[in-house]
Amino acid sequence: MNFWKQFKPKCCSVKLKAADKPQALEELIDNLVKADALPEELRADAVTALAEREELGSTGVGQGVAIPHVKLKGIDRVVCSVSIHKEGLEWAAIDGEPVNIFFTVLRPERAGEEHDPERHLEMMTWIAKLAREPDFRRFAGRAKTKTELVDLLKEMSTV
Repeated sequence: MNFWKQFKPKCCSVKLKAADKPQALEELIDNLVKADALPEELRADAVTALAEREELGSTGVGQGVAIPHVKLKGIDRVVCSVSIHKEGLEWAAIDGEPVNIFFTVLRPERAGEEHDPERHLEMMTWIAKLAREPDFRRFAGRAKTKTELVDLLKEMSTV
């Protein structure tokens, strides 16, 4: 599986600074915009969509991991990142614990040349498996650079 290739180091962060969930959602999207992975004109829509998704139910899957994900009008391929918040943030996670690792996934509204919904589900399943993998969580928390973080995804690609 090569889902790790969807994660570009320039989109990721090992130093999220947000103090709460709303700030974190903005910072996660800002990182995608700064990396030219998401057009600036979609920034506000993406932040709003993620915030609305969180209102439906927390994307905190437990064990210090959250997977904020939404369909986003205006994109034709998946845009994603993995980011680390060293201190952890309150996220209303399923286990009540703070979240340190964030997998952000924005996907197109419909299938197209650059987006296969079935393949997307496979990627989300892989992310969920990584979230349950103690070695991944431990090494991700220790990553010093964005490239180290993506290299870890590559190393764990067979999970």
